[in-house]
Amino acid sequence: MSFYDYTLTTRKNEEYPLRDLEGKVVLVVNTATGCGFTPHYEALEKLYEECRDQGFEIIDVPCNQFGSQTPGTDEEIHEFCTLTYNTQFPRMKKSDVNGENQLPLFAFLKQEQGFKGFTGKAAEFMNKHLAKIDPDFQNNPDIKWNFTKFVIDRKGNVAARFEPTADMADVAACVKSLL
Repeated sequence: MSFYDYTLTTRKNEEYPLRDLEGKVVLVVNTATGCGFTPHYEALEKLYEECRDQGFEIIDVPCNQFGSQTPGTDEEIHEFCTLTYNTQFPRMKKSDVNGENQLPLFAFLKQEQGFKGFTGKAAEFMNKHLAKIDPDFQNNPDIKWNFTKFVIDRKGNVAARFEPTADMADVAACVKSLL
């Protein structure tokens, strides 16, 4: 299967076929409304506004699997994001990104780009925190926390994975290099 073979469900329970994104650069991100990384929404929206007219799309998948940091309903999450960060990119239904109930898209993304470690200022904190939860966390491709980002090129290839500790300037540079 390819990236374009998957379909997601929007917050309004409508189908969102990824085939409709063929030819675009896409950033897929699992998000949370009450996380230390939630301010990433601001940088994501800035990147979206700057690049959407060049064939760029963001897919926001709220997820409550990490510290229960996305407790609200789909509408409450949408309201928070639009009122607090003025986000305009598509938001999907709150979903799991790991485990038995994970979205099939995330199984595919993790298979294509596994975990390669944390970078940036919060890397040491995340390594210590996750080692307490799962001493073997570095040896599996699972999503480790909120705001893990996957960048898909115009041909549907998973070009990069950025952990939440990555500098958003690096994410933006990757996206812009593919436009």
